[in-house]
Amino acid sequence: MEMQGSRQLAITQQQAWEALNDPAVLKICIPGCDKVEATGENQYAVGMAVKIGPVSAKFAGKITLSDIVPPASYTIVFEGQGGAAGFGKGQSKVQLTPNDGGCELAYSVNAQVGGKVAQLGQRLIDGAAKSLAEDFFKRFDAEMQRRYGPPPEDATDSVAASAEKTGAVAGFMQKIGFGKKDKPEGS
Repeated sequence: MEMQGSRQLAITQQQAWEALNDPAVLKICIPGCDKVEATGENQYAVGMAVKIGPVSAKFAGKITLSDIVPPASYTIVFEGQGGAAGFGKGQSKVQLTPNDGGCELAYSVNAQVGGKVAQLGQRLIDGAAKSLAEDFFKRFDAEMQRRYGPPPEDATDSVAASAEKTGAVAGFMQKIGFGKKDKPEGS
């Protein structure tokens, strides 16, 4: 199976790098994950439950990071065993490129599966992999917003929000009487 894609992240390249190397963040963001633990330098033990079509399994595996170029890129080599359900192994290249909106995360994955999982058919496996990737990014975006706040507004939203805030402040100031000239009674 091969898959590639990219995603705009509303955080800096450094923030993305730190989050992608934090086992606690990965455990929260990887669907079905119940364990991401450091086992050595650039090595992690991972546990996750996966359901692909009618096959459900708990996979235990390891991840090794290589070709590390902080905070821009690395290669993830992974392998996991799911008992009778089968196995999965492969590698993924991840690249973070800074831009005006934060940074872009680009990835490519090359993986092989075996056992019952492999018998499900490539279309079902590819669909499940894409769904897992999309779920990961939704969770990752939510966690980054929780940690760093919402993404910055674009220029048109910023102007509208500024005008709205100015109007609200002016209304409040008027309400409390700031800026009113004293008028004689009866005029």
